[in-house]
Amino acid sequence: MHGIVPGGGLALDADRWVPCRKGFFLPVRVLSRFFRRRFLEELQQLHHRGELRFFGEHAELADPARFTDWLVPLRKLEWVVYAKRPFAGPEAVLAYLSRYTHRVAISNGRLIAFDARGVTFRWKDYRAKGRTRYKSMTLSAPEFMRRFLLHVLPSGFHRIRHYGLLGNAHRKTHLATARELLRAPNSLPDPAAAKPLEAAHTAQPPVFLCRHCGAPMIIRHTLAPLPHIRAPPATLCSL
Repeated sequence: MHGIVPGGGLALDADRWVPCRKGFFLPVRVLSRFFRRRFLEELQQLHHRGELRFFGEHAELADPARFTDWLVPLRKLEWVVYAKRPFAGPEAVLAYLSRYTHRVAISNGRLIAFDARGVTFRWKDYRAKGRTRYKSMTLSAPEFMRRFLLHVLPSGFHRIRHYGLLGNAHRKTHLATARELLRAPNSLPDPAAAKPLEAAHTAQPPVFLCRHCGAPMIIRHTLAPLPHIRAPPATLCSL
């Protein structure tokens, strides 16, 4: 689980920016107890709805009273919430998270083949160094789909949740107020200012100059980009 937390927030009347204390990052102890309470509450609700199954030596936990007693010591344990400042600053965190927020479990470029043996794909071995780090693996179609579906969020879960300044209800208003109070420039592009630039580019085609003689290069043919594959092969869908 990853999160981005601003170093302050708007006052209740939204007339000033309230920065956090110097050297303060997150209330780690409060977070640990909050996650502990929410996890155990959801676990209790799953048991109440009959969505938990117990077998073997844990079969007695199917009884609500036994399960409640089993949770008692867990409510006294100190949960560990690991939180620290990034080594390379907030820009590195945003660059890291951006690689995972809008992608699937495996990109199309890593898929090598799909045949009678199964699905062959590339993977990275972080324990190896150099060229030996990149290897290939072949799995049967059912096993590949099982591993792929492990990365699909269950129903009711969200990949990205926004709170506070980035809450969906008042995001635009809060961000505009925060930028005004912090005297920060608006990072969003202005559509009105972008139109003249687009017209200038469309009116005059770009000129490519040869880096050897400096003469303009003539475009004979432009290759269209290949369309992205947005669905697996039909044979894979039928499994």
